Amino acid sequence: MDRTSSLINNPRFRGLFYQVALILVVGWIGYDIYSNALDNLRRLNLVPGDGFLDRTAGFGIIQSLIDYSEASSYRRALFVGLINTLLVAVLGIVFATLLGFLIGIARLSRNWLIAKIAAAYVEIFRNTPLLLQIFFWYFAVLRSVPDMRSKWSLFGIAHLNIGGVYLPRPVFGPDAGLIGIALLGGVAVSIIVSSWAASRREELGRPPRVWPVHLALIVGLPVLVFFLVGRPISFSMPVFNETGPLLRRGFERGSGLVVIPELVGLLLALTIYTAAYIAEIVRAGIRAVSHGQTEAASSLGLRPGQTLRLVVVPQAMRVIIPPLTNQFLNLTKNSSLAVAIAYPDLVSVGGTVLNQTGRAVEIVGVWMAVYLGLSVLTSIIMNAFNRRVALVER
Repeated sequence: MDRTSSLINNPRFRGLFYQVALILVVGWIGYDIYSNALDNLRRLNLVPGDGFLDRTAGFGIIQSLIDYSEASSYRRALFVGLINTLLVAVLGIVFATLLGFLIGIARLSRNWLIAKIAAAYVEIFRNTPLLLQIFFWYFAVLRSVPDMRSKWSLFGIAHLNIGGVYLPRPVFGPDAGLIGIALLGGVAVSIIVSSWAASRREELGRPPRVWPVHLALIVGLPVLVFFLVGRPISFSMPVFNETGPLLRRGFERGSGLVVIPELVGLLLALTIYTAAYIAEIVRAGIRAVSHGQTEAASSLGLRPGQTLRLVVVPQAMRVIIPPLTNQFLNLTKNSSLAVAIAYPDLVSVGGTVLNQTGRAVEIVGVWMAVYLGLSVLTSIIMNAFNRRVALVER
């Protein structure tokens, strides 16, 4: 009796007991849901599995970065949707980060007009629903541009009409891979140089000036290889027919690179919306740095731009990165709103597959697994970057 009483009164034992009991209850609930769903599917003659993914899709996709046709399988269609989702997520993260940092720093400007414009930007776009912004850019802006038989041009290179944005399309020769190898090699050496600079920072009392080295490695080296191997990359320009029958006027198929308006509208909305939140994160991170750091930098003769770049921002990054990671995750998940304007992302393509096959459980499972995987991968990358920043500061 005394032994039993001592076990019950032991906080460690009680905690372990409650955790095991909770795991068992959750496991039982999960198994019950799974077995009921399995019985209901069998009752409808829908045996769970991925065999249906090898059937012919039979529908077209307006944007595909890989080979795809109506004769392709459902599996291929979902893969096309996944690549389109990754395209929006990666481009959105890059553009939103650049714009967010710019707006966040502008909010701290001593120029009254610049600070107020940045503040108005943040308040307007942060407090407007994202779906409404997607509708605005797609229906109100991109649907009011010229029709297919006319265009707006920018420097004779970029063109815009209701069919999308027309840009020069790169054509890669057999030696183009050497440029990619040079770029990867430049990035690898640049990382080594950054590590060396971090180790020399304490010895020199200031961070070494290595940005010219980064510029030479990441930009100069690929450009040098480009000319040495005989310019293996050329460009196919968009060809616009202004004469001839009315129905044949417009851009020729296969000429140039076409960015569909659905991608442009979605990317604009995600970038501008997320940048408003990133701007506030950047502003808070910079404010978190002690004003004494700025005064010390000024006493050493650093100009305001150098103080911001070399002293304030590096210290603010430890405050900025954790909430910035959340915004990257939100942007990736918010890209699923593309279904509202028929951009062929994973959710939109998966919805078509679901309607044709009736495989709701499998398709929803694919959606959840993909977005969970993308979120976990983004978190791992940003956490590794955060640890690197913390290590450099030490």
